[in-house]
Amino acid sequence: MSIYNYTAKNSKGENVSLSAYKGKVLLIVNTATACGFTPQYEALQALYEKYHAQGFEVLDFPCNQFGNQAPGTDEEITSFCTLNYNTTFPRFAKVEVNGENEHPLFTYLKEQKGFEGFSPNHPLSEIVTQVVSSIDPDFKSNPSIKWNFTKFLIDREGQVISRFEPMAEKAELEEAITKLL
Repeated sequence: MSIYNYTAKNSKGENVSLSAYKGKVLLIVNTATACGFTPQYEALQALYEKYHAQGFEVLDFPCNQFGNQAPGTDEEITSFCTLNYNTTFPRFAKVEVNGENEHPLFTYLKEQKGFEGFSPNHPLSEIVTQVVSSIDPDFKSNPSIKWNFTKFLIDREGQVISRFEPMAEKAELEEAITKLL
């Protein structure tokens, strides 16, 4: 089993088999356009531009499950990201990443890499911990995605290598990505 067994709709509503990304290093991210972490689009685009020629892709999955911070249609989200962050990496249709209607890809990703905690040194860790614990007091013991901009790093064989919570710094991501390229 790998991510290549899954299909997702792109932002235009077309089914895309993730097997189209065979042989590439992937960073799969659940995103939001109205979140404190939204400026991470800039770092994601920089990584994409720097490593795309070496076989790196960012796969953007907007999600409105965390504080309704991804409002709008898929077209509006794409327009926002293009105008504000000049993103050029693949964007998929809005999905749910937790719960009864979660996309099967995210079920698989969470099964492969569960929650290991937030970065204790990040200034937003305490705030996010308070918000998440008010929603799910037992959040530390389950693999659910806790907030926007959770990232999964996938190797060239479609295997989940790492999970990065929203507070992960660009340098940490870059170090992990370059090891797989």
